[in-house]
Amino acid sequence: MSPAPLNIGITCYPSVGGSGILASALGEELARRGHTVHFISYERPFRISADVPHIAFHEVVINGYDLFKYPDYTLPLSVKMAEVSDTHSLDILHVHYAVPHATAAILALEMLPPAKRPSLITTLHGTDTTLLGADPGYGPAVRHALGRSDAVTAVSRYLEQETHRVLGPGCPIEVIHNFFSPRPVTRSPDAIRRELGLQDEAIILHLSNLRPVKRIDRLLETIARVQSPRPFKLLVLAGGDFSRFDADVRRLGLADKILVRQNVFEIEDYLNAADLALFTSDSESFCLSILEAMAFGCPSVSTAVGGIPEVIDHEENGLLVRSAQPDDLARSVERLLADDPLRVRLGTAAREKARTAFSAATIVSRYENFYRVVRARRG
Repeated sequence: MSPAPLNIGITCYPSVGGSGILASALGEELARRGHTVHFISYERPFRISADVPHIAFHEVVINGYDLFKYPDYTLPLSVKMAEVSDTHSLDILHVHYAVPHATAAILALEMLPPAKRPSLITTLHGTDTTLLGADPGYGPAVRHALGRSDAVTAVSRYLEQETHRVLGPGCPIEVIHNFFSPRPVTRSPDAIRRELGLQDEAIILHLSNLRPVKRIDRLLETIARVQSPRPFKLLVLAGGDFSRFDADVRRLGLADKILVRQNVFEIEDYLNAADLALFTSDSESFCLSILEAMAFGCPSVSTAVGGIPEVIDHEENGLLVRSAQPDDLARSVERLLADDPLRVRLGTAAREKARTAFSAATIVSRYENFYRVVRARRG
């Protein structure tokens, strides 16, 4: 007999960042497996399809009372979590980020009688540890939230180790990597190239939310240093306003080298058309964008930081650059532009690793099993 389906609440940031994309994809995959999934957030997550059965969205209304200098989200979120948990008899409340989501969840559980409390699972994606963990104004709250959770997961071994080092939460952390389940491609590479006005140029792809840690300045400096007889364009799929980098683009003389598309939903169409990808971050817990490129046989050049070496195997399915210097990054880009067999070999291996190590079939099954183990601890 198959285990009974679960009622699962998910809270995440509904933006185009990696945590929101992962949480949205996880919810969709769980719903397709027959579980009922309740998203609880201030707006519907960016990438949830409207037509997936077994998914509900519960909006958190943020009031702008004059009583507060700044609008409060944590308290209304906790009330909505308690309401959804009570009304829909949630088994699991899975929150992405400790602050504010796990802190709100802990308060929500206190509002409920013990028999109505779901098991609380907190997933760390990075900034809880790498940014807030060392901040005396947040670190104790993060540590408390992890300690009060029924279970904690992290998206890479790097993040697990860093969390123990920085926060010492005193609880085990289960490593469950990110996954990527591509949607069907709707346009051919030729159609994408026509849209972008390209002829024989290679497409170097970068996709991110443009946060400072992504080092868009280094990305642009790298592109400015690439010397290749093969013409190329940098295509930026931006999860934010790219205009703040316009001055850098002009200073570096890159106006005719860069194409920008903002808040793209059909990223698969562009991934399918790209020749290689480039990432220049200072820190990454995993870098979902690299995995998205891998799934389409697109090898990446990346700084070798954080959890990225768990995703890219240097010289096997991509190229890692340990110095993070634009000149060194540019040399690796030039190498892939000049060597078609190498680029194809790395891309083929990248697609295979995405399919075997980071597929929905592999990772979502791990989450399902983990949910049931955590829930069973309550007896």
